[in-house]
Amino acid sequence: MAGPAAIVMPKLGLTMTEGLLASWRVGPGDAVATGDVLFIIETEKIATEIEAQHAGRIGEILVAEGETVQVGAALATWADGDAALAGSGTGPDSTPAAEAPTPRPPAAVVPRQALPAGADAGARIVATPLARRVARQSGIALDRLSGSGPQGRIKLKDVEAALAAAPAPGPAPARSPVRVAGGRRRPATPVEQVVARRLSQAKQTIPHFYVLAEADITGLLAMREELNASGGRLRLSITHIIMAAVGRALVALPQLNAVWDEGDIVTLDGSDVGLAVDGPRGLMVPVLRDAGAHHLDAVAGACADIVAKARDGRLTAADCEGGAISVSNIGMYGASHLVSIINPGQSAILGVAATKPVFRPDAQGRPQLRQELGLVLSCDHRVIDGVRAAQFLDLVVKTLEHPLPLLRQPATEGRPT
Repeated sequence: MAGPAAIVMPKLGLTMTEGLLASWRVGPGDAVATGDVLFIIETEKIATEIEAQHAGRIGEILVAEGETVQVGAALATWADGDAALAGSGTGPDSTPAAEAPTPRPPAAVVPRQALPAGADAGARIVATPLARRVARQSGIALDRLSGSGPQGRIKLKDVEAALAAAPAPGPAPARSPVRVAGGRRRPATPVEQVVARRLSQAKQTIPHFYVLAEADITGLLAMREELNASGGRLRLSITHIIMAAVGRALVALPQLNAVWDEGDIVTLDGSDVGLAVDGPRGLMVPVLRDAGAHHLDAVAGACADIVAKARDGRLTAADCEGGAISVSNIGMYGASHLVSIINPGQSAILGVAATKPVFRPDAQGRPQLRQELGLVLSCDHRVIDGVRAAQFLDLVVKTLEHPLPLLRQPATEGRPT
């Protein structure tokens, strides 16, 4: 019988270099069948269940829950020596590891005066997203740590070592338990925990401001009805048209296509737009690539594809990466406005509410029945000012009120060079 083979940290996206092992669903000696969930990986974008690609028996667990490890690092072994690597595939993105990585000693707190001679005190600190979050929440200065990762990258265990070495705080006041008469309690799912952490962090750290507008979509609704009646391959929805309009606005006003990254403002290429999707595993935000570079039918087809992946639980971390803005549409539930929280890593989100009939004066001042759509643009004030936000929302409104150009391929195709 062959020796034990490793179960490794899989690469879930093009930019993924490490992942947090959120929880194990198996233990040493457990027999698993093909398709059984082995463990859950959490990145900054998504929590993903990793399934067994073949039947076998689990050997030794090498990495504990809550640890962040590099892609390709061994997490556990197969007791029966099966060579397939669970969840990692065999393609070029897979990085097999035959044995567990050699543990590094915990990092020590480095006093500012002890930095190496010639070191740039203003140089950018390299740290994992999870390490940054825990350090920020715990009041640990990252520039006082030495990292144990590649090229001195600060990892979660480095922050935890610094916390363990810090003086013990005074006793915290006792927390009163939440008492719910007749209620039921359940643990949050890994996906719910990721969403809760990310949105709590976003609301606490991103200085939000909001711009509201109403769009007269009477003509848009008539155009949509006519196009759908013509028997096209895909029925157009209001969301499809809004995604196309937001993409075109990004192309026209690229200042909005930027994000805040640890003191830097990063202007993105292309015109990627996220779309909030409520699926069986919770709220997910896959990203539509280059929404502003295609005609409406292409945008609608791409939207349908990413929504289907989200609702089938097939999204990967790469599907949720990128983009400076997302769209969240709850109009089907009758709300008049939606004031949204910006997704971490982005700088804006457009909340879309229900269409409502209103009377507006025509050119002669006589009341005319129109259909209006409530829009709220939430912005990160570190990146976007009020003037740019108002200009951007005005572009979206004008496109929705005069949507015919969306039927044509834009003059500028693909990503800018």
